[in-house]
Order: sequence, then structure tokens, then C-alpha cells
Amino acid sequence: MTKYSSSSTTNTHKPARSSFLKKDLIAGLIVFLIALPLCLGIAQASNVPLFAGIVSGIIGGIIIGMLSGSTFSVSGPAAGLVAIIIGAMEDLGAFEILLCATLLAGVFQLLLGFAKAGTFANFFPSSVIEGMLAGIGLTIIFKQLPDAVGFHGELPFLQDAERGINFSMLSGITDNLHFGAVIISVICLAILILWQTNIPGKAKVIPAGLLVVLIGTGLHLAFQSSAQALALQDKYLVHLSIPSSFKDFLGQFTTPDFSGFLNPQVWRYGAVIAVVASIETLLCIEATDKLDPLKRSTSGNRELKAQGIGNILSGLIGGLPITSVIVRSSANLNSGAKSRLSTIVHGALLLICVATIPAILNLIPKAALAAILIFTGYRLARPSIFRHMYKVGPTEFIPFVVTAIAVAVPFLGLLKGVALGFVINIFYLLRGNMRIPYYYQRIQSKNGDAITLKLAEEVSFLNKGSIKKTLDAFAPDSTIIIDATRSAYIDYDVLEVIREFHDVKAKEKNIQVSLVGFKNSYRIPEGSEVNYLMNEISQDKAAKRSSGKHTKLLEELKMASV
Repeated sequence: MTKYSSSSTTNTHKPARSSFLKKDLIAGLIVFLIALPLCLGIAQASNVPLFAGIVSGIIGGIIIGMLSGSTFSVSGPAAGLVAIIIGAMEDLGAFEILLCATLLAGVFQLLLGFAKAGTFANFFPSSVIEGMLAGIGLTIIFKQLPDAVGFHGELPFLQDAERGINFSMLSGITDNLHFGAVIISVICLAILILWQTNIPGKAKVIPAGLLVVLIGTGLHLAFQSSAQALALQDKYLVHLSIPSSFKDFLGQFTTPDFSGFLNPQVWRYGAVIAVVASIETLLCIEATDKLDPLKRSTSGNRELKAQGIGNILSGLIGGLPITSVIVRSSANLNSGAKSRLSTIVHGALLLICVATIPAILNLIPKAALAAILIFTGYRLARPSIFRHMYKVGPTEFIPFVVTAIAVAVPFLGLLKGVALGFVINIFYLLRGNMRIPYYYQRIQSKNGDAITLKLAEEVSFLNKGSIKKTLDAFAPDSTIIIDATRSAYIDYDVLEVIREFHDVKAKEKNIQVSLVGFKNSYRIPEGSEVNYLMNEISQDKAAKRSSGKHTKLLEELKMASV
């Protein structure tokens, strides 16, 4: 019986491992196909050698992929750092000096990881994270339209979501359409939509993303051979430099100029890159964890250590600064990845392709990759997310919408957009804390009605005004119970208001006041007389429990005093 059970268990798990391996390999291939133009485009926008973008993609995939604790996160060069890199290149004067700053950024990130600084990502509210995802989705859609319709002009080839929507990209597109690219992108988008909605699961032998790349490449080759009017020129295809020898390939790696460590500007840029890259990484893994169907949690500290090691290596061999990137991470998850192997595979394929087969990759139309990214953007910013956040309420919906819009617009971008959403979320938190400092309950007893004010869990100085106004509104000869049983913190200013009311104002108006549940850490100063009335009150005779908005209680007190 035992042998049968063991054999049965083994047979049950083998297909699962085989299935996971297949899905990870395919997902890694799709992410590789998406990451390749992103790596090249970000390097071009940063005014550094294009090979630097590939180097950072390889390290982000293989090295960070092995060290990271995230199942789906994909790391590589990110457009959110482009402005910083451009400024560093102008101030430092050489790419070899920039590599010193990248290396230092990695050291700083490693130290942050050991200092357990990764936990602060837990303080980002879900409305801001969802808004960031939606904003990135909108950005992807708009920024991929030029490639989807075959627009080619002065715009840099930058296919990423962290930089924001530049609406100037859309002007003039209609006058420069390439119908071959339009046909490819429309067909590819139709396949992606049908694959998602109308194709049964058993019929999906290969993921839609891979099918789209194959069909897009096939259409390009067909146009070349039989429809010259629709044929795509090289500018509409993926472009990768082809080294003439292995020596040329090795010569593309760059080492840092270590004299740069004597430059204070290098240390400043190292710190800035470390902070910005760490924030983007922690936001990305937080967002990726939210997309995870199994809702697994990634250690921010471990991720910072992995990113630090990756950036140290990237600085040593000629790569760009690395972060975890939501575009590639979400594409990885949507492509059916099951483990970190897909991330490692994508990095390995980047290495293999630049070393051996760049000419084959140059056959892939940009329009096919644009279709994949547009569909990914739609999934991140689909209307159902907006409807859901609207139903939750304005305290979640407004920070969500503001974050989404701010992330998408070009003059703000991801970091400023998230910061703005976070500030608005804090505003609503403080506003809610001001408006709901307590809950109240009117209780009947043999001595007459008593009102219990049950203080909130957090009572800050912002609540001082509302509590003072409420206490001052009680009529003479009232009975009041101030219950702090559930309060973890009460500000000193609020305690002073309660003390003054208990010791002075209540006696002047012949109001009986009971203080219940006040803890030693914020006890009312000794000498105040406390008269407990709880034994005289029947809790099961409560006549009314209402919302804790003090304005409603004030209305009742005002009516009672008339």
C-alpha cells in the first residue's frame, strides 16, 4: 500500500513539473522578445551604448532572477531612470564614470537590504498601487500606437511605461501610416483578444503572445515575397547590431574608470540612482504581488539585496542601472509563467541572441510586439478596475484616479505620480481621522440617559477641535462616559481637552463624567477624580448606536438643549 501511494504521488507531480517547465520556457521567450526592444530603446534614450541596455537585461534576468524572491518580477533597464542617467552623463562626462555611480548604487541598495529598508513598501495603499498599474497600462497603450501603425519619425524608440504619455507622439501618425504594419498589429490584437475570450483552454497549445510573434513574422516574410506595397523596411523591424566575431562581442563590454570614485558627483548620483531604483523596484514587486493569482508575498529586503548585487555587476561590466520593471513583469505573468525560471530564461536568451543569432531576431516586426504590449496595457487599465474602485468609494477612487493620470502624463511620470497619489491618500486618511474621532452610543439607565463616547483607535491632535466642540455642547446635568478602551494612541493635546472638561467645565455645568479604559501611557494626570458609572448602566438597553461623525451628535445635543 505504501509503495503504491509513493508511486502515485510521484506520477502525479511529474506532469506538473513538466507542464511548469514548458510554460516557463515559453513565458521566458515571450518576455525576451518584449525585453529586447525595451533594452535597446532605453539605452538609446539614455545616450549610452546600445549594448549597455542588453547587458543590464541579461544581468536582470539571470543574476537577479536567481537571487530574487519574486516569482514573476523581471528586472532590467527602466525608463524611469532615463532622466537621471542623461543628467549623469552630462555632469560626469563619460559612460565609464557613470558605471562607477551604477556600482555605488548597487552597494547602497545592498546596504539598504541588510538594514531591512524593504518593508516600507508595505505602507503604500492599494489604491495607489492600483492607480500606478492603471497609469502604466494607459501609457503602454498610447506609446505603442506609433509602432502599431508603422509611424517612423524623430521619436526615440522607447517602448516602456515608466516615463509617461507624450501626446506629441500621436500628432502626425495618421499622415505616416504603413499599412503593412497596421495589418500586422490589427491581426495580432484580434488574435490576443480571441485567445483571451473565445478560445477554450485545451485549444491553447501555445500562448497567444508567442503565436502573435510567429504570425507577425510570417506576415512580414509574406509581404516581402508577394506584396511589396505592404513590405516592411528595416526601420519597422527589431534592430540589433551584429558583431563580426566573438572578439567583437567581448569588446562591447565596458569596465568602469575607477578614478571616478574620487568625484563627489559620482557619489551623489550613486545615492540618487539607489533611492529611485529601490523605490521603483519595491513598488513593482508590490504591484506584481497583487497580480499574482496565488497572492504570494515577496520580501522587499531580499529584493533590495538582489538588485544591489545586480547593479554592482552591471556597473562592473558596462550595463545600465537596473530595477524591477512592471511592464515586463506583468507580461511574464500574463504569458503563463509559473516560477523564476521564466525570468532566467529571458536573460539567457538575451545573452544567446546577441552572441549568436541577432539576424533572426531582426525579422520580427515592431508592430507585433506593439500589439502584445497594447493588450498588456489594456489588462492593466481595463474599465472593470475603474468601476470597482468607484464602487469602493471616493476615499479609494480619487487617489486611484489621480495616481493613474499622474503616472501617465509626461511631466510627472511614475515616481511623482505615485508620490502625488500617496499624498492624496494621506489627506483622506487625516480627513477621516478628523471627522471620526469617536463613536457614540446613547444608553438608558435608572438615573436617566447617558452618552458614551467611544474614542477611535488613533486620536491625534487633528481631533482636538471636534472633541472639544462636542464636549462643550453637552447640556447641564448630563451624564457622559468617555471610553478609551479601543484607543492605542491619544494625543497629549486631546488628553488636555478631556482633563480640562473633566476637572473644570463639567463641574461648572453639573455634568457627571466617567473615564473608562484610559491606559497608563496616556493616563489623565493624577488628582483628577474619576467616578465610574458603568455598574449603574444596563448595556443591553442601548437605544441607539450611530456613526461617529461628531456633527451628527452635535445636532442631537443642540436639539436636546432647545
